[in-house]
Amino acid sequence: MLRTHNCGELREQQIGEKVTLSGWVQKSRDLGGLTFIDLRDRYGITQLTFNMDENAALCEQARKLGREFVIQIQGTVRERSSKNDQLPTGNIEIDVDEIKVLNKSKTPPFTIESETDGGEELRMKYRYLDLRRPPLQEKLILRSKLAMQIRNYLSGEDFIEVETPYLIKSTPEGARDFVVPSRMHEGEFYALPQSPQTFKQLLMVSGYDKYFQIVKCFRDEDLRADRQPEFTQIDCEMSFVEQEDVLDTFEAMMKKVVKEIKGVDLPKFPRMSYAEAMEKYGSDKPDLRFGMEFHNLNELAQGKGFNVFDQSDLVVGINAEGCAEYSRKQLDALTNYVKTPQVGAKGLVYVKLNEDGTIKSSVDKFYSQEDLQAWADKMGASKGDLLLVLSGDTNPTRSAMNALRLHMGKELGLRKGDEFAPLWVVDFPLLEADEESGAMHAMHHPFTSPKVEDLDKLESAPLEVRANAYDMVINGVELGGGSIRIADRPTQEKMLSLLGFSDEEAKAQFGFLMDAFEYGTPPHGGIAFGFDRICALLGGTDSIRDYIAFPKNNAGRDVMIDAPAKVDDEQLEELHLKVVKK
Repeated sequence: MLRTHNCGELREQQIGEKVTLSGWVQKSRDLGGLTFIDLRDRYGITQLTFNMDENAALCEQARKLGREFVIQIQGTVRERSSKNDQLPTGNIEIDVDEIKVLNKSKTPPFTIESETDGGEELRMKYRYLDLRRPPLQEKLILRSKLAMQIRNYLSGEDFIEVETPYLIKSTPEGARDFVVPSRMHEGEFYALPQSPQTFKQLLMVSGYDKYFQIVKCFRDEDLRADRQPEFTQIDCEMSFVEQEDVLDTFEAMMKKVVKEIKGVDLPKFPRMSYAEAMEKYGSDKPDLRFGMEFHNLNELAQGKGFNVFDQSDLVVGINAEGCAEYSRKQLDALTNYVKTPQVGAKGLVYVKLNEDGTIKSSVDKFYSQEDLQAWADKMGASKGDLLLVLSGDTNPTRSAMNALRLHMGKELGLRKGDEFAPLWVVDFPLLEADEESGAMHAMHHPFTSPKVEDLDKLESAPLEVRANAYDMVINGVELGGGSIRIADRPTQEKMLSLLGFSDEEAKAQFGFLMDAFEYGTPPHGGIAFGFDRICALLGGTDSIRDYIAFPKNNAGRDVMIDAPAKVDDEQLEELHLKVVKK
């Protein structure tokens, strides 16, 4: 071994011991007669000391070491005269006897410390250097611990981990597939899996009643902070279960990992229907760390001559408690916020419930003090509160109010990173219609079963059918979603027919699955979690990138290895792809 200890473990108990350390030169300080070097590895930092009076040659050698040189030293642990309580090793230092340079380094393009001067794109180009910084090391260590906790829990519940294929068949449902041309089968393509969905259902047919896999999945879609073209799922499936069995199993899993990783005891997860979530919060993943529930004001606000409200499908408000003192500048800023393209509202109405008992609003011309007091009563508001009201078509208005609610929660410090508010959202619609074409799509996926009590509506009112589907939500983040699956051929054929598949298309795409259903398929259901999202949630950040060792940027590029990249014409020809000459 090139070291007897790592750079984070030496303490006063080792004073007087001879040790060997190896690591990277973080920084050096030349104080004339003394030179100090901070030696770093992933475990921490240890200070090295060199004295010109005691060993001038060694001191000169130390002064020539550049940042990020990899060195090995031998020396004696001694008590540090000027202690550093910011470091676990801050009470000791190493009186160095010998230095060996294991590898030199060019000057890095940014400082490799907790606080760095490198921009995001530069750090992604030199990701292998960025990964030396303690904040990223902590995030990848958290990811590793979380994976171990999940594996331990599921193994303890008799789940077995089974690997499923990465080269599969492209299907028209969901996001775009990444496709892989076949060299041996001209004109044919594999697809990279968006999910192991059909394979895990086939494992249930095969009798493996508890399956899981921590697996890479791929989607060729537009990116943002919580999405990557390749991401990791915790993929799970169970046989002989109903919805509550699945919810209980994975609620217990999440409680265990949050306790182990964060030391926090999660409460029992409440259940909320999709319809209730949309009506109260305008979102199927509401953040319950704070209130500000929606209040429908149609009956109170319409018919008073204010055309903006009178011509709207929905007039909805939230109560921002204690915000009546907001200035005109602050209210204008909120109005401008809701008018941004990302939010999409046309304007904002406010009502101030002043401490002196008066009520001031932006619509005083149309509403009396008594009218506005009725709004306040409906919304449970009192003196000192601020009512914020939007109107318009139902779905866009709910979406805009959801954005405003989350914005206010952040502004008021109500979305606290050390608090966790979990819930299950259940009873999703089975189908949704495209606004332009009217074509129906599966809200989750085509293999989700309808609720038994709604089966009679599949023919007459398919958009009213509820699904045996559920999402786990914590702090406004959808961490996972799943369903009880269709397990018989006739129902699966009916579902595909509703989605617009002809009999021939259904057989070509999913015939293998429906054939399997005819050989004794148990009732089954499961769930898939976004592993990267769970990491980010427990790490207290919004972006998943820092929890992935080598992520892509917003354009889907790996700027470190410069991928995607062109390939040689010979490779294209081998794959039977046409070479286009410019």
